[in-house]
Amino acid sequence: MRPLRLMTVIGTRPEAIKLAPVILAARASPAEFDVRVVRTGQHRELVDELLAEFGIDAHVDLNIMQPDQEPAHVLSASVRGLSDVIAAERPDWVLVQGDTTTTLAGALAAFYRKTPVGHVEAGLRTGDRRCPFPEETNRTLTTHVADLHFAPTARAQLNLLREGIDSARIVLTGNTVVDALLHARDLNAREGLPAVSAPYFLVTAHRRENHGDALMRICDAVREILHRHPCAQAWIPMHPHPAVRRVWSERLGGHERALLGEPLGYTAFVRALEGASLVLTDSGGIQEECAALGKPVLVMREHTERPEAVDAGVARLVGTGVEAIVEAVSSLLDDSGCREAMARSTDAFGDGRASQRILAALSGVARPR
Repeated sequence: MRPLRLMTVIGTRPEAIKLAPVILAARASPAEFDVRVVRTGQHRELVDELLAEFGIDAHVDLNIMQPDQEPAHVLSASVRGLSDVIAAERPDWVLVQGDTTTTLAGALAAFYRKTPVGHVEAGLRTGDRRCPFPEETNRTLTTHVADLHFAPTARAQLNLLREGIDSARIVLTGNTVVDALLHARDLNAREGLPAVSAPYFLVTAHRRENHGDALMRICDAVREILHRHPCAQAWIPMHPHPAVRRVWSERLGGHERALLGEPLGYTAFVRALEGASLVLTDSGGIQEECAALGKPVLVMREHTERPEAVDAGVARLVGTGVEAIVEAVSSLLDDSGCREAMARSTDAFGDGRASQRILAALSGVARPR
């Protein structure tokens, strides 16, 4: 019996981070799995660097990226390109991850080609289809195309059951981001690289719904925090999107304690997380990473599809209002007891073996043609 042929579809940095452990685990068992990596090019430089860090080369690159691209372009170009690749490669399974437009495109292309779809990180929900936009709708639609649903948490599993998904098609795995995080920490340890030591709080903001006025408020909040706390520094790895970089530069460029910088590689970013006093973000994956590391995280969104971190007391929703952000950060910077109460690691998002559970489930269900 030939190895099971898997096609992994990657478009963005979060997808690359969370599918890399699955790819590496599959490659470690060549008698069982033949894994192909396909990139849509939804993101370019960020994914190039990430895959290189994990030692992964893409077999196919659709290279769809255009300046100021819109989701409709990403979806249509990706579905066309992926459909052709699936027809040529004839995989037994197509694996998509998360909630990006590439995720939905991969699921649709596989469905149209009558190829089974496995959805990694299935079942996350905010309950508001426009928040986050377009991710909430992307992942909900992907659910109703997928054949196997790899739920990262019991709550995600329950969400799927409530939507009528057959329990036999849901596998509780944990989140592969914990697998990636442990891999990165191991790389840093082997290279003898400690966490960054200078005192700072880490800030990331890039979500589409936060572009414009919301990002301006976030910048103003960071400026006010630095004003109130003369010893504080803000480390801000800027997303490459021109609209995001322009706002950061206009609002905080030149401030001596606002450290505007380029995006970090994954292992370097993990070091930055470990060294931060706290993290201020609108990211989804960073909420999971901070929870696993025991790092207080303030989430600049109105809703989160990762309430497990909030329930565990290691994350807090603060929205994008200036006053709310400033007060939340100040409480953690001023009150060590408050900060220590949030600085607790939790295994709410898994134990680092999600990739093995995913591959075991695929082996148990699929049979090569």
